[in-house]
Amino acid sequence: MSAKSSDMIEEKRTTKETDVYVALRADGKGNADIATGIGFLDHMLTLFCVHGRLDLAVKAKGDTEVDYHHTVEDVGIVLGDALKKTLAGRKGVRRYGSALVPMDEALASVALDLSNRPYLVFKVPFASATVGGFDTQLFSEFFRALVTRAGITCHIQVPYGANDHHMIEAVFKAFGRALAAAMEIDPHAPEVFSSKGVL
Repeated sequence: MSAKSSDMIEEKRTTKETDVYVALRADGKGNADIATGIGFLDHMLTLFCVHGRLDLAVKAKGDTEVDYHHTVEDVGIVLGDALKKTLAGRKGVRRYGSALVPMDEALASVALDLSNRPYLVFKVPFASATVGGFDTQLFSEFFRALVTRAGITCHIQVPYGANDHHMIEAVFKAFGRALAAAMEIDPHAPEVFSSKGVL
């Protein structure tokens, strides 16, 4: 399966805390059908789809009466599982992708490697504990779950910004753009872009 498969990849996770379904098409048109029960997360995932040129459906039900943590983390897990299946060996892809995205006063930088070695650096200087009723700490949990399951090394940084909404919106747009660049098929690349011959 190529990284630009036209197939819709489906993944599901059901626990005592959450029920999450994800359908992902890597070579999509930015179509988003997102319903997690968390409005701010829905908005950010929609931006990720549009800027990543992905078609994505996410349906999630969770114990949001406790807090948003379980739902956010499990959405990241299932999305990461779908990405891993979509990449399927990472053959012929550019492998590396990066993006700088400004959002008014804020600037987000995302650099990633489809290395099959998960690692997250997340440096975002939030000014507030919440944004849109959403615990800002959960954004690092979301990305950690996603990159761990997908096997991605990812560095997310916001060197400056004053508005938390602007900062995290820029991050999701930059992540989508960096991922799209990394998943592109490189006609000049070896089958696997690694001196080891395997990722």
